[in-house]
Formats: sequence, structure tokens, C-alpha cells
Amino acid sequence: MYNPSTQKHWFITIALIIGITAGGFSVYQARSLTDNLVELRNENKSLQNDLEKTKDDLQMTRNENEVLSEELQMAEERNSDFEEQIEDITDTVGDISRFTSVDPELLKKYSRVFFLSENYTPSDLEKIDEEYVYDDDTEYFHDDAYDFLEEMIEDAEDDDINLKIISAYRSFQTQLSLNNNYTVTYGAGTANEFSAEQGYSEHQLGTAVDFTTPELGINFERIDDTDAYNWLIDNAHEYGFVLSYPEGNQYYQYEPWHWRFIGVDLAEDLEDDDAFFYDWEQRKIDEYRGEIFEG
Repeated sequence: MYNPSTQKHWFITIALIIGITAGGFSVYQARSLTDNLVELRNENKSLQNDLEKTKDDLQMTRNENEVLSEELQMAEERNSDFEEQIEDITDTVGDISRFTSVDPELLKKYSRVFFLSENYTPSDLEKIDEEYVYDDDTEYFHDDAYDFLEEMIEDAEDDDINLKIISAYRSFQTQLSLNNNYTVTYGAGTANEFSAEQGYSEHQLGTAVDFTTPELGINFERIDDTDAYNWLIDNAHEYGFVLSYPEGNQYYQYEPWHWRFIGVDLAEDLEDDDAFFYDWEQRKIDEYRGEIFEG
């Protein structure tokens, strides 16, 4: 028999079961969500710790990079200084090598000051091209200085100046014979005023020449009345040549025909100083020894 009271009881029971089940599930879900939330918070905290550690590592790396960069810069500066020192040493060695490789006699002040041995000859002599020599005579000049002589004569020709060499290298014996001839002709006193005794002549060095012109020929002592002399006065220093015995010198009479190669740097510095070769002290002149064939 149907009993309404019993049916209601069952409904209430079922509702309670459903409610309890739903509540339990909700509690389970809540706990699960709570656990997930805790786990996420822990993971987040771990990530934050990792991030902080990464930041610290990155900063440390930056600091190390700065230190390495500074060390690299210091190393580059040291290397640059070292290269400059090597370059300075190389230049110094080069200067010493050039200085010691040049014949020390080439810049000595002869003419009754220094004496050349009768056995002295230049290291190497070159035959002067016949077109530069008066009357096609055979003359020789120092090999290392020959290019300077040739260039000067050719540049003078470009300016319509015809320079001819009437005398260049003379050995000790040649100078002795020449001086003896002058002594016989003019007497010892007079000869010594215009002719150097053997061992005291710049011609023995192989770097001195006597100039004339085709018009003057053997009358070269009058060269200072020509355009050729004026050209030499204005330009010879640019090729390393100087007038050895100007007017008023204390060694020999005025010799406008006699020019000596001493190197471009020294010749130009003398020109700038408005001085002649024999005006400077030998010690100062010797400083140019290493660069005599440069320029």
C-alpha cells in the first residue's frame, strides 16, 4: 500500500545524500584548488628565486665583462706602448746603422784642419757621364752621391744653365803632383793660398767638384760672373751641395767654382742659418752623418 510519509522520507534521504555528495565534492574541489594554488605559489616563488638568481648571474657576468673589457683595454694600451717602444728601438737601430755605415771622413772639415791618409780612397767611385764633363775628360765622383750631382746638373739644364765639371775626385798622389806644379809656378806661399796640400783636399773625398761652363772653359775662376754661379747659389743646397770657400774664408782664396756634397739636410740647414760649412763646429756637423745620402 502506498504510504505518502514513506515516500517523503525517501525523498529527504535522497536529497540529503545528494547534498552530502555535492558538499563533499565541493570540499574536494576546494581542497584541490587550494593545493593547486599552493603549488602554483611555490612554483612562482621558485621562479622568482630563479629569476633573482639569473639577475644576479647576469649582473655578475656584466661585472666580469666590464673587468675583462678594462683588462682588454689595458692590454691593448700596453701592446700599443710596446709597439711604440719597438718602433723607437727599430728607428734607433736604423739611425745607428745608417750612422755607422757612412764613411766618417765625408763630413770632416779638411782644408788645413783634418788630414786624409795617402791610402784613403772613397768606398766606391762612379765615372761621371761624359756629357757633364768639360772637354770629355774622365772624371769620377762618389757613387752614393752621384745621383744628387746628376739631378742638379740636369735641373740646371732645364733652367738653361749649362754646368760642366772640370775637376772631381783627385787622389792623394794627384793632389801632390798638382800642388808641386803650382808651387814651382807660383811659389809655395802663393800656391798654398789656392791649392790644398795633399791630404787636405776635399777632392780626395770624391764628393767635391769644380764647375765651369762651355763659355768659360779653363777660365773657371770667373764663374761668379755667370748665371751658372747665381743658379748654384740659389739652388745647390737643395741637392746637398755647398760652396766650400766663400769670400772671406780663413782657409783658401775665394773659390766660386768649388762645390762640395754634404747631404741635403745639412746643406739646407746651413742655408736656413745663413752659414757656410766651415762656420759650424765639427761636432754639430757630425750629427748629420747618418742622413748624408738621404733626401
